[in-house]
Amino acid sequence: MTSTDHTDVGEQHLEVRLRVNGMPRRVELPVRRTLCDALRQDLGLTGTHVGCEHGVCGACTVLLDGEPVRSCLMLAVSAEDHDVTTVEGLTEPDGRLSPTQQAFVDCHGLQCGFCTPGFLTTVSAFIEENPDPTPEEAREAVGGNLCRCTGYQNIVASVLRAAEIQKERAAEPGATEPSASEGSDA
Repeated sequence: MTSTDHTDVGEQHLEVRLRVNGMPRRVELPVRRTLCDALRQDLGLTGTHVGCEHGVCGACTVLLDGEPVRSCLMLAVSAEDHDVTTVEGLTEPDGRLSPTQQAFVDCHGLQCGFCTPGFLTTVSAFIEENPDPTPEEAREAVGGNLCRCTGYQNIVASVLRAAEIQKERAAEPGATEPSASEGSDA
């Protein structure tokens, strides 16, 4: 992080190194810019939505080193040298939708779509941690994200379906478990 004083705009800026969706990025930002605003305004990743700007609704949820965080509450400079995954980064390397994305399509887990990116990142992290959730665990996992359009039934069904899809893909011929390929020299 290098500091630059931009007296013409009256606010200090920093050059920040971020790793977003697997790509290293360098961006000069005002020191008080939130991660959500940096993703949207400076990096053009508009899939992360700004809702309440108080960390309540969950629309701005992204993954920081694999853990869900409210990007409206975090300064972008705090994400330096961390891995940030936005909804745009959830797609599989082969171009397929991620298990969570596919499940939301299959189960009609979205309506207007505004809250969907936050749900997708939250659920993706949840099924990594809990690959075989119960309906109650699924409800609890999405309890911190607000949706004004649905009754959450299809969202909960999407969580359960995402776990199923993840298992199905792991069983496909040629599929490797992430832990099996990590640390190998091949």
